[in-house]
Amino acid sequence: MLKRVVITGLGVVAPNGVGIEEFERAIKNGVSGIRYFEELAEKKFSCCVGGQPEVSEEKMLEYFSPLQLRNFTSWGILYGVMAGMDAWQDAGLPIDATEVDEDAACIFGTGISGVEKMAEVTLKVNAGNVRRLGSTTVLQTMTSGVSAYLNANIGFGNQVTTNSSACTTGTESLIMAFDRIRLGKAKRVLVGGCSDHGPYIWGPFDAMKVMNFKSNEAPEKASRPMSATAAGFVPGSGAGAMVVESLESAMERGATIYAEVIGTAINSGGQRNGGTMTAPNATAVQRCIRTAVKEAGVESKEIDLINGHLTATVKDPMEVENWALALERNGKDFPYIHSLKSMIGHCIGAAGSIECVSAILAIKGDYVFPSINCEDLHPQINEIVAKERIPSALVEQAGINIVAKAGFGFGDVNACVLFKKYNKE
Repeated sequence: MLKRVVITGLGVVAPNGVGIEEFERAIKNGVSGIRYFEELAEKKFSCCVGGQPEVSEEKMLEYFSPLQLRNFTSWGILYGVMAGMDAWQDAGLPIDATEVDEDAACIFGTGISGVEKMAEVTLKVNAGNVRRLGSTTVLQTMTSGVSAYLNANIGFGNQVTTNSSACTTGTESLIMAFDRIRLGKAKRVLVGGCSDHGPYIWGPFDAMKVMNFKSNEAPEKASRPMSATAAGFVPGSGAGAMVVESLESAMERGATIYAEVIGTAINSGGQRNGGTMTAPNATAVQRCIRTAVKEAGVESKEIDLINGHLTATVKDPMEVENWALALERNGKDFPYIHSLKSMIGHCIGAAGSIECVSAILAIKGDYVFPSINCEDLHPQINEIVAKERIPSALVEQAGINIVAKAGFGFGDVNACVLFKKYNKE
């Protein structure tokens, strides 16, 4: 018999809030974490704004020793460890310096890791200074560095791995854990996604001309999902983390349950029939959504809120249309829909995990946080969804029981997960 799966711990390091309390306060109040970076202007970037968590050295020392932080420049790993440790402790799970938890696993993803450190390595190697690279360079540059650091801190005895599937990474990590727990192969899994920041990771996207270069003088207005004046995505960084656990294990521990995971789906459009390296195959997207709804055993009319991928690009209207076709709902009958990227930008490998955290908080708190910068709703979207279903201000006591969260990534890959308010029955 398949096991029920719940969320028992949350952690987040986001451009508009570090820690669950600060982050939730920010999203409920529509606080943007997008800032202007002079360094990007000096390097002649077109887009000079982005989302970067503000983390003090004092805060870093709560998670890393001074020795570990010496020459540490892999920010995504740092954010991931912070969010992961917070989620584990939020779940009330112990950290033992000597014991291994054989029932615990870690699946923590990233898009690109250690880019700044690798740039440093390149310069030193080319200068013949290989011996001055430092002992932590390998851990900071290998893709699985984030899960390796978390393993060292917590001591997982089950699977420990790092997944990577572009913008679907964080959502995919949760789905992989869901499958593992459902089948009884682990009792609890720490999942999440993280992403670096800065010119070395944001530069290639700037070169692709997919980022908004029109709002350098108004950073907080730059990320405009579903807006008629959306001009490209704004880059972001950070990490989100969740403890995914069997209901049986959570009840045995008396753990707080944020929400239940009831349905998931992962697929690809194969870069065919309109799908490309950078654009989704619409048929595959709709199939992914329908599959998750079917697995959840609910009707599409029961979905109260969509936490969209919605990146503030020309693909936003297509995404909304795909939701409408997959769920067979439109106008005033359409669920609430919003985009966290309006406040934090597109955090690439961390996007899905941070957004999943926000979706779970919305269920627990029964609210819909606003999509900011969407005063001028895109006309194609306006034809599909009634404007009141895209709130520009906080909606409290919204009756949120089921939330659908999806991510669509480079390479034409898709992931969708349905969260539900926990009910003992």
